[in-house]
Amino acid sequence: MSTQPKQVILGAYLGGVNHHTSWWHPEAGSQIDFGTFEHTARTAERGRFDFFFLAEGLALRERAGQIFDQDIIGRPDTFTVLASLAAVTEHLGLAGTINTTFNEPYELARQFASLDHLSGGRAAWNVVTSFDAFTGQNFRRGGFLDPADRYTRAEETLKATRALWDSWREDDIAADPATGRYLARPDAGAFAFHGSQFDISGRFTVPRSPQGRPVILQAGVSPQGRAFAAANADAIFSPYGKLPQAADFYRDIKARAVAAGRSADDIKILPSASFVLGDTEAEALEKYRTVQLEQVTGQTALVLLEQIWNRDLSGYDPEGPVPDIDPDPEAPPIIQGRAFVHQDRFATAERLRAVAAAKKLSLREAVIDQYERGALVGTPAQVADRIVSFVHGDGSDGFILGSHLVPWGLDEFVEKVVPLLQDRGVLRAEYTGTTLRDNLGIPVPRVNLEASTRH
Repeated sequence: MSTQPKQVILGAYLGGVNHHTSWWHPEAGSQIDFGTFEHTARTAERGRFDFFFLAEGLALRERAGQIFDQDIIGRPDTFTVLASLAAVTEHLGLAGTINTTFNEPYELARQFASLDHLSGGRAAWNVVTSFDAFTGQNFRRGGFLDPADRYTRAEETLKATRALWDSWREDDIAADPATGRYLARPDAGAFAFHGSQFDISGRFTVPRSPQGRPVILQAGVSPQGRAFAAANADAIFSPYGKLPQAADFYRDIKARAVAAGRSADDIKILPSASFVLGDTEAEALEKYRTVQLEQVTGQTALVLLEQIWNRDLSGYDPEGPVPDIDPDPEAPPIIQGRAFVHQDRFATAERLRAVAAAKKLSLREAVIDQYERGALVGTPAQVADRIVSFVHGDGSDGFILGSHLVPWGLDEFVEKVVPLLQDRGVLRAEYTGTTLRDNLGIPVPRVNLEASTRH
């Protein structure tokens, strides 16, 4: 039996189109300059992180028909950025968020397989679906898919993409004994996939990737989302940064994975977290409060509540009470392009009012209190202890970390916290694997020849 302590998985995300990034900070860098992406990725690799994660926005968000003036505008193409980062990193995994609603399996399979080859086996795909017709206006398919249909299309997109990846086996390219030339076997790349969403066949152009298939990431909280992730994902983003909810989610996903015929270790649970460090705990807490006030300005607080109330709240004082009027779910959406995560507008509004009353908070303070994402705040030693305690308590298998200050914020974590994690034996001192799957401890998928798509 191994005596090595459970290892901590670390991912780095680059903050983008949301209020968590202090993009107006005088020390903040560009959100679209390649140097920003390069610095974040190189810093993460210097800290022996497992992967770099890139979110994506497919539409410029709007409020009442106008582009958010407090948002970052724009996001370069994911594949272009990740392919560029493959050239300036050697070990770091490269994870991109790509939508299944508006993309076809063939192009998805080809793009990710190409990235996996270019990076030497470091590609990962965060599988997401589209949530509204507003985003769909940018695409030929357009329109809106109901939640059940979104998951149906997502699952079939993933199955078709995997069929394409598996149309090449490791031994499909072999040397000709007579000439010494490398030749493909006659049926290499042949595929056929028939389903309710896709009816495709042909030959896939990219040989099997260095890690068999790119790593699959997914996020799902609903029963349908959890079932999809447990059956298909190699890692899932957890929305829970605090125990015991995180441990309950951890156990549920692992149990679902086993029920789907997988090993519990085949899927990793990773919540996102920000961090604020100080020489003392008091200093860290003071810095964190300053960061919160910078992130949630009065205007931002009103916009966040407008998504719940679906009303124009610009006439309310952010330093005054939470609105006592009810939400209006039947009105046209005032906020467009932001995923709605509140299942019940009325219950959410009532909870905000109750919290504000109980804690004697203003509208802005109530938003800061309720939108807090479980940041890691304290001295470097305290933050390292919290990470180890959380992971070893099966709240997660690691964290995806980001800073409010782009791209320089991650440097402080790498310089001050990473050495402590390495001293505790929970984070590698050097990379030992050659692929992202190696570093995550996720097995290479086996191709089921009996279920092969070749005909």
